[in-house]
Amino acid sequence: MHEARFYISEKEGKVRCTLCPHECLVAEGKHGSCKVRLNQDGKLFSEVYGRIAALNLDPIEKKPLYHFFPGQQILSVGTAGCNLHCLFCQNDSLSQHGVDENRHSITTDPAALMRKALAVPGNIGIAYTYNEPFVFYEFMADCARQAHQAGLRNVVVSNGYLNPAPLQELLPLIDAFNIDLKAFSDDFYRRQTGGRLQPVLESLQIIAEAKKHLEITNLVIPTLNDSAEEFESMVQWIAEKLGKAVPLHLSRYFPAYRLSLPPTPSVLLEKFYRIARGYLDFVYLGNVSDDTRSATYCPNCLAPLITRHRYETNLNRLTPDGKCADCGYPVPVVLN
Repeated sequence: MHEARFYISEKEGKVRCTLCPHECLVAEGKHGSCKVRLNQDGKLFSEVYGRIAALNLDPIEKKPLYHFFPGQQILSVGTAGCNLHCLFCQNDSLSQHGVDENRHSITTDPAALMRKALAVPGNIGIAYTYNEPFVFYEFMADCARQAHQAGLRNVVVSNGYLNPAPLQELLPLIDAFNIDLKAFSDDFYRRQTGGRLQPVLESLQIIAEAKKHLEITNLVIPTLNDSAEEFESMVQWIAEKLGKAVPLHLSRYFPAYRLSLPPTPSVLLEKFYRIARGYLDFVYLGNVSDDTRSATYCPNCLAPLITRHRYETNLNRLTPDGKCADCGYPVPVVLN
């Protein structure tokens, strides 16, 4: 185990974790809400430092990131644990379990992970993903620091449920974020995830203000977050607070974990796509077979700059310096 950061000692041997907005008061021998931060003898420890539960080479589009090294691959790593408990979790076998419940983990360290990342031909860096990366904050920070020193990129795929101080400290090490904005309703967050909306909005604003590459994912769930009025308020907020150039990925829900509602109708995703395009320059439909709505179009002349078929990416009308080949409009895509 590795001593955790961001906690304070309380009375009677308890500790207060200050990593995320839950700020769990953890008694001796107990875990926080994330299931992987343990109070042992009045100190808080991370049980997932170097305990890898998933390690794969993925297309960067799978994160999803469409404007960050499109068409490239990235080594993706995750552990057990999550600080939210979404009833619709799409990866509950990792996120909703602690270390003792995950029998397939391997043990490594930042240096070994770095050697593996550097040995993969064409790999652009490391993505911290699959479960919630901030629950393995210490391991992520150590890996990200070494990755930057080695010239690799760092990507975080997160629910954004984090206190400002840990996020601010990590920002210099991270090149790109995809944040899951699950809904634009605090009631939804409390009922369906066990969290709150406002801390996620604050994280998004901190990332945007730091000028880090940012993309957002919204999983559309029938009857739970499918209000057109609420969705329009969300995309309007994104445009006003974060910028209309921030890419938004709309994903189709499928029954998972503890939620058995039917899958999201394609017609609903298409409706939300049209609403979002009224406010944002770049909107995408994910995990559906829709090449038209997964393409990147020039905001100025509407030329299709990047086309995608599943994870096949073609930068057919985007110049090497990130401009539209037809009209010369600069497009916010990180290419190098």
